Amino acid sequence: MQYEAGNYDVIVIGAGHAGAEAGLAAARQGAKTLVLTINLDMVAFMPCNPSIGGPAKGIVVREIDALGGEMGKNIDKTYIQMRMLNTGKGPAVRALRAQADKFAYQHEMKKTLENEPNLTLVQGMVESLIIEDDTCKGVITKTGAMYYSKTVIITTGTFLRGEIILGELKYSSGPNNQQPSIKLSEHLEELGFELVRFKTGTPPRVNGNTIDYSKTEIQPGDENPRAFSYETTKYITDQLPCWLTYTNEFTHQIIDANLHRSPMYSGMIKATGARYCPSIEDKVVRFNDKPRHQIFLEPEGRNTEEVYVQGLSTSLPEDIQHQLIRTVPGLEQAQMMRPGYAIEYDAIVPNQLWPTLETKKIKNLYTAGQINGTSGYEEAAGQGLMAGINAGRRALGKDELILSRSDAYIGVLIDDLVTKGTNEPYRLLTSRAEYRLLLRHDNADMRLTEIGHKIGLISEERYQKFLAKKEKIEAERERLQSTIIKPKKEVQELIKSLGGSELKDGIKASDLLKRPEMSYAHIAQIIPSEVELDDEVIEQVEIQIKYEGYIEKSLQQVERLKKMENKKIPIDIDYEAINGLATEARQKLKTVHPLSIAQASRISGVNPADISILLVYLEQGKIARVSNE
Repeated sequence: MQYEAGNYDVIVIGAGHAGAEAGLAAARQGAKTLVLTINLDMVAFMPCNPSIGGPAKGIVVREIDALGGEMGKNIDKTYIQMRMLNTGKGPAVRALRAQADKFAYQHEMKKTLENEPNLTLVQGMVESLIIEDDTCKGVITKTGAMYYSKTVIITTGTFLRGEIILGELKYSSGPNNQQPSIKLSEHLEELGFELVRFKTGTPPRVNGNTIDYSKTEIQPGDENPRAFSYETTKYITDQLPCWLTYTNEFTHQIIDANLHRSPMYSGMIKATGARYCPSIEDKVVRFNDKPRHQIFLEPEGRNTEEVYVQGLSTSLPEDIQHQLIRTVPGLEQAQMMRPGYAIEYDAIVPNQLWPTLETKKIKNLYTAGQINGTSGYEEAAGQGLMAGINAGRRALGKDELILSRSDAYIGVLIDDLVTKGTNEPYRLLTSRAEYRLLLRHDNADMRLTEIGHKIGLISEERYQKFLAKKEKIEAERERLQSTIIKPKKEVQELIKSLGGSELKDGIKASDLLKRPEMSYAHIAQIIPSEVELDDEVIEQVEIQIKYEGYIEKSLQQVERLKKMENKKIPIDIDYEAINGLATEARQKLKTVHPLSIAQASRISGVNPADISILLVYLEQGKIARVSNE
């Protein structure tokens, strides 16, 4: 029996990492928002690794925070360990990674959603959408509740027709033995959406009391306080260590001897898995020349003895998993509390989306997270934030927001998905960003706070603090560029002690700082600042000056790209009427419907000759005639 249950501006289906960000972003813009989830106890749950951040992903979390999202704040309140990775490398690849207390993380996020004024959090399973004239008007739940709205966002993660696979066992389930969403998946197919089948996996969990840590290497957190959010001022100091151990020839022998029982090799698993997060059996087969593989033992929280065996992801039968674990140094007596498993699920082919994450087929319907073919909590949260911003703005009658590839890793992620698509679970990597020197961990606020404030997600107080920081950076850069350091005795001695060549004449402080052996701290010894500068300001000044030439080169490339981005392509352009386009290019252009020449140039199968023809066609002004035919 169906009944009318309420009217909203935005409805979010799912409350994982994408759904939580989507709901909060919509509500904080002033949209009356409903978030529906299968199980209220699973809000922002981490079914796989209990961590946030890492290469590229950590920068996404900083971007989410700079735009006014929640993930950075939430992990800062609940982590058990924080580390900056790649500190010995350049600023473009440095990334923050936090070990999460997975239970504290989800409870804190649930509390945040519950206390958001414009947001209503309700337990319910959505089975179908209310569609009128190819426009989404609401949702219908399993109990018959009909919720109406101006926009809807689907963030169902790995729940769509989820199936868990463990050895020879296969059964219908969402992650962590939760209810799967079956009817909604079938409904999306009925609406004409193209779905694909993807796979992800998780390792066993063991009881920490049964681990012999003396046989492993300790991995402590950083001593210096660190945070993802620019607003964090309190830091957790009682960090917990992780531990490093390795597989060995005995582990690999057991895997080799039981490949016939592995669902990956027996043919039971037919879905495509993530290339950059392979199972242990996959690693042993693909890299059979390696005598060992790293295993990180990661605590799942402060109030549990469960330890996540990172690096031992597997879907081998449970009895084999027991054997595998006991071959690993430190785990000889370990008690397995949960076996690892693989999960197959439905995802939408993402080139069915506009760059706003609205579907091309159904107006006012958006999708975000793993349903779009991505892997990872951070990628999901970044999409959720953007979908929430855009669905909220559409509902409120405002212009939507698209981040470019030069704005943010979130822009790279979404552009890759909607332009290139993906034939496997997509994971963000620094190598995917052509402007990665501009998209750094340290400058996410410089890139995005202005945007976050403009759309109403960054408070005026925070914005004013940001402007003050920006002013200090500019003032200090100007001071160093206008101050001449003379070759005095103490200066020469300092330079000599650092292994540099002595000065022959006076030099700008900024030019001296560009020397590889010099740091801002060394410059400050010679010409101290009269204004007290915090570490973030100093970091910006040092990076901007030291990498000035490279940054300038990247900015010039961005300017060239903007010219192509500004060459817009009408949505209703008739590619069949354009003579000279290659058949493959015509097919791809019709599928993706690029909004600009720049986006068209990034489509696989569209070559430079096709772009030249398209440019000529646009410049001749034939679009109107084609559109009116």
